[in-house]
Amino acid sequence: MSAENARAGDEDERGPTRGGRGGGAAGFALGVVFGALLGAGIALLYAPDRGDKTRRQLKRRLQRLREDAEEGLDRAGERTRKELIRRRRRMEERLGEAAERGREILE
Repeated sequence: MSAENARAGDEDERGPTRGGRGGGAAGFALGVVFGALLGAGIALLYAPDRGDKTRRQLKRRLQRLREDAEEGLDRAGERTRKELIRRRRRMEERLGEAAERGREILE
């Protein structure tokens, strides 16, 4: 091993190995699982209400969100329908004008 590599620590031809431990995908997955469990534990410790109360509140909020989304979709659908009708009328008018010009040219 050269003096430069000795100073660099665990680096070899394949690059740095972060302290000699190769984790790869398995290490990453283990870290994600550990982080999720730790976060869930902390959330349980700091939860402001009991589970059944929190579930009821979430259910009400989700219901309101669903209703709001349905109303928004209905409004968007209505606006789209009106716009399509308007564009269809405009297209029919222009086609009529083009047909009239075509008749005039052929006469």
